[in-house]
This record gives sequence, structure tokens and C-alpha cells, in this order.
Amino acid sequence: MTGLLYQTDSYIKEFDAVVTASLPDEKAVALDQTAFYPGGGGQPNDVGKLAGLNVLKVRKAGDDILHVIEEGDLPAVGSKIHGVIDWDRRYKLMRTHTAMHILCGSVFRDYGAQVTGGDMEPLKGRMDFEFDRLQKELVSVIEAAVNREVQAGREVRVKILPRAEAFKIPDLIRTKINLLPEGIQQVRTVEIVGLDLQADGGTHVKNTAEVGKIRVADYKSKGAINKRIYIEVLDQ
Repeated sequence: MTGLLYQTDSYIKEFDAVVTASLPDEKAVALDQTAFYPGGGGQPNDVGKLAGLNVLKVRKAGDDILHVIEEGDLPAVGSKIHGVIDWDRRYKLMRTHTAMHILCGSVFRDYGAQVTGGDMEPLKGRMDFEFDRLQKELVSVIEAAVNREVQAGREVRVKILPRAEAFKIPDLIRTKINLLPEGIQQVRTVEIVGLDLQADGGTHVKNTAEVGKIRVADYKSKGAINKRIYIEVLDQ
């Protein structure tokens, strides 16, 4: 089982680990611990380097995280290696993911709209909501609301809770469909203090002030009660 360093500290840029599995056919290795995020919840996987080799893809495989190497000989099982995250990309994704939670929390608080889907890349994202109407005037109100939350400098807290305890939290699941498999007994929660609290496995900044200005770049109707909002996170 790979220890997930990113779950408790998203700011780890480098780490040491031991190779626990080497899979030549997949050009991949598993480690005893990793700071590489494997992707999920709309957030792409991290990239970077392991033992000086480029890591192009990271994915879950049961209880392990596989790191797909671009080139060169795979490190042997039992060897100690050093990992380095592409920090510029990771930090942009952290800012973007927190911006998505600010958007989700603001819309849920102000309109009670649930999320039906979402996706992101560094400094850009889109989120779908159960809205029956979404007009330009309302979009401007939403943009102003999310930027007030950025300026408020709200703390972002991460906890890992037993499943039974986590599901006592009202509105923990903000998506229309509960995507947490029954077998998951420890639930990671991300709280933007005073605004939003939900189950989430991705990486985030420590304070909303780190996000930067959020711009609603576009919006579209994807159905009778399904509206899509596109955001951009502006560089600080």
C-alpha cells in the first residue's frame, strides 16, 4: 500500500521513497510512499521526476500508486529514490481546485444548486450545476461572490475521518451522485472555513487568499436544469 503524502501536506515538493514494485511492461514503479497525486475528482495527475527520470503519468492500481516513467531503466525493487514534483504545475492546480470549491460553496450557499460534473487544468476549470436558469446578470453576481471569498482569506483545512463520522456532516457530498465507493472507510474532507465542507481527495492551498482573482470566462446551458460555468484563475 502506497503512503499518500499529498493527502496531509499538499506543499511537499520533494520526497524520498523505496521502490516496492517494478513493472517493465507498463514502464511503471510503485513506491512505499509518494507525493504524486494520481488524478481524480476532475484534477489531473501530477508529473515530475523520479530518480532523475521523467514521470509522465500517475494512476491508482488497487492500494498502490503507479508512476509511469518516460524513458530509461526502471529503478529496482528495494532501491531508494528521490521524487520531485513539477511544482509550478501542481501549485496552479492547487489554486484552481480551491477556486472550484469556492465556486461550489458559494453557489450551494446562495442558490442550493448541486454539482453534476466538473473538470480542471492548471488555472482553468468548468463546473456543472443543477440550475434551471443562468443569465449574464446572475453570472456577474456569482463572480463577485467568489472573489469576496478569495479576499476574505479563509483558512482551508484538511481532515481524514472514519466514514461513519464523516457522513454525519450535513451536505458532505456536493455532487448529485455520491461517488464514494462503499469500501472506503476513511474519508478525506476539505473545509473552507465558514464557506464549504465536502469530501475530496485532491490538493489545495492553505488559504483562499492564495488562489488569486477568479474570472467567470463563460457559461452555457447543457440541458433544462444543467448549467455549466467556466472559470479562469488569474496569476498573482
